[in-house]
Amino acid sequence: MELRTLLLMGTCAAGLSLQAEEALRDTTTMGEVVVTGTRNATDARHLPLTITSISNERLNENYRTSVIPTVVEQTSGLFATSRSVLGYGVSTGAAGSLKVRGVGSGAQFLVLIDGQPQYAGLMGHPIPDAYQTMMAEKVEVVRGPASLLYGSNAMGGVLNIITRQMNEDGCKTNIRLQGGSYGTFQADGVNRFRMGKFSSIVGAQYERSDGHRPNNQFEQFGGYAKIGYDFSENWKAFADANVIHFNASNPGPVTKPLIDNDSKITRGLASISLSNSYENTSGTLRLYCDWGHHNVDDGYNQGGSPRTALYKHDDYIAGVTWYQSAHFFEGNTVTVGLDWQHFGGSAWNADKTTGTKTYLVKDEDGNIVENQHADEVGTYIDFRQDIWKWLSLDAGLRVDWHSVIGTEVIPQGGLSFHPTRNADIKALVSKGFPPSSARCICSPLPPQTSSPKA
Repeated sequence: MELRTLLLMGTCAAGLSLQAEEALRDTTTMGEVVVTGTRNATDARHLPLTITSISNERLNENYRTSVIPTVVEQTSGLFATSRSVLGYGVSTGAAGSLKVRGVGSGAQFLVLIDGQPQYAGLMGHPIPDAYQTMMAEKVEVVRGPASLLYGSNAMGGVLNIITRQMNEDGCKTNIRLQGGSYGTFQADGVNRFRMGKFSSIVGAQYERSDGHRPNNQFEQFGGYAKIGYDFSENWKAFADANVIHFNASNPGPVTKPLIDNDSKITRGLASISLSNSYENTSGTLRLYCDWGHHNVDDGYNQGGSPRTALYKHDDYIAGVTWYQSAHFFEGNTVTVGLDWQHFGGSAWNADKTTGTKTYLVKDEDGNIVENQHADEVGTYIDFRQDIWKWLSLDAGLRVDWHSVIGTEVIPQGGLSFHPTRNADIKALVSKGFPPSSARCICSPLPPQTSSPKA
């Protein structure tokens, strides 16, 4: 009952922002085209949402393998917690939390890759270590509620990684190697190829560090591949896959250090998509799957005893997303879309000696189960009208159904006023709803307590 009450409470957000080109420098320049705010390519000035776009050149100028540090620097109001010299992790004290304008703990801030949701299917939170520069053509950040297009996890905002492209025939390869103090080493490489209608992107990365404190090591390696085929000027197909694995040790607070607080995390994704683009209409159909395996030792304090079991979980998300935008008359854009997700997984404590599993997930009735899953379906319509060159109006509605929670209706309305060439005034009223209720389908038992070895 408490879960349903939280959902129905909802969250309403309204924002008014004044943007100047000089203040935001070149992250949201005049006439910049973005896709995250509407799913179709749109001049950012015509949207009621506040959007920051970071190019591939900006992402690579500081030679970082992760997109998160650069995106945080370039996006006002966006914050991320990091663990050490490298890596974010997911365990106690280093959960890689992403927040925008103070909202985002847990699952309130959504990360996308080409519009495909990226989060742990069992708990609903993002995994910052999985978002690598090698795959990114650019990154767009929506600050403020984006639940109309993306559902419950987008209550606080959205970070969308748009993957690399190769638009001209030829072959290009970039390799980067760097090292530094604390035994830190980073390497990544990307090959882009195109011949006629066929294109491919292949990338790999590796990084490690001993960290600036004892028991603070980090190691990660991953790979990304994307292939595309142009059936015609109007129809294109893509398939991609990405796998990241990292090992992270967290030493805990200096005043109360932890021993053996170690995580071994593997995350993967795959998708296929079919896109169309005509003069007056464009859209995409995408089928995708995300999965992860987490192996965590929560560690113990000095003077205590090692934990007798490891926390483990497997999670997954499988889904379909479709949208189509059309221009029926001058200055008008209508977008309709449909999203379906099937997500869930299993969580357990595994005895270090015997391997015996103690399952931790509860279903909606409070019973311990080996596996739990849920389904969510959302459909939406967004209407935008440009009035002359100085005003854009936007209105939309989403109906979201969750197999455990029920149905939620999400309205949105806004405007973007352009008084001068270098300034915009934007207003947005939208509704979100608690993602922790809608996404986290499990109720984990209290963490295991440390106990002496037998």
